[in-house]
Amino acid sequence: MPSVDPGQVRALATVVHEHDGVAAFSEQTLLNLTTPGRDVVHLPVVEGETLVAYAQLDDGSAELAVHPDHRRRGLGGRLLDDVLAAAPQTRVWAHGPHPGAARLAAGRGMHVVRELWLMTGPVPPAPAPPEVPDGVTVTTFDPDRDAEDWLAVNARAFAHHPEQGRMTRADLDARLAEPWFDPEGFWLARDAGTGALLASMWTKVSDGVAEIYVLGVDPDAQGRRLGTLLTALAMHRFASQGLREVELYVEGDNEPAIRTYRRAGLARARADVQYAQG
Repeated sequence: MPSVDPGQVRALATVVHEHDGVAAFSEQTLLNLTTPGRDVVHLPVVEGETLVAYAQLDDGSAELAVHPDHRRRGLGGRLLDDVLAAAPQTRVWAHGPHPGAARLAAGRGMHVVRELWLMTGPVPPAPAPPEVPDGVTVTTFDPDRDAEDWLAVNARAFAHHPEQGRMTRADLDARLAEPWFDPEGFWLARDAGTGALLASMWTKVSDGVAEIYVLGVDPDAQGRRLGTLLTALAMHRFASQGLREVELYVEGDNEPAIRTYRRAGLARARADVQYAQG
C-alpha cells in the first residue's frame, strides 16, 4: 500500500478548503491518518515532492481531492478510477454542490445514493437551563467513567449509520485529544434508578461556531424527549458562551431529527452527497 505523509494530506486539505470554500475531507478521514487500528487504503498522487491529489478508502467509503493548481489535467478522473478499481462498490463523497464531482460521477455511471445535510441557524436566547425530568440525571463526560458506556450506546443508537455506528475506543480517544474537546460540552443522560445511559449530547466549538457534534439516544429510550432536553441544554450553553451560530450534520432522510432541529430554528444550508455505481 502506498505510504502517505499525514502533514502533506492536511496541507492539501487546507488549500482545497480555502479555494473551494468547503472541506474536501471529513474529520474521520484526517484522523485516520494517525489513528491506530484503522484499516484504510491511501491513494496519493505525488509529482516530485508535491502531493497533488489524494484519495482514501475506508470500509466502503471514499473521499478524494485534487490540488487547485493541478486541476483540469485528468487527475480527478484518474484518482476516481483508481478508487473504483480497488473497490467497485465504494461510495464516494462529494462535499457541497461541486459541479466537477457531479461530472466525474456521471461519466462513470454513478448516481447519488445518500445525502448528509448541513443545517445551520442562530443560537436562540436561553435565559435559564431546561428542567431535567424526574427519573433522569444529567452529568458531563468523564472518560474514565463514561467512555465504554458511551461507545456501547453510540453503537446502538447509530447501528445503521455507516460511520458513526462503528466508532472504536481509538476513534473516541483521537477526538478527546483534539484541541477543541471540552468535557463541559458533553452531556450524558442516565436513568436515575439504574444508572443506565439513555442518551448523550456532544458539542464542539471551533472558530466561534457551535456544533451539535453527536446526539445519540438509546433505541430503548426513544420517545422520552431526551433529544429535545439535551438540545436545549446545548443551546443554553452556546448562548451563555456568547456564540451566535450553530450547525450540525444530519442524514437527509432522518425526518424525525430534521423536525427536531427545525423546531430549534435550524435550516438546511447545503447537502454533502455520496455517489455509487449501479
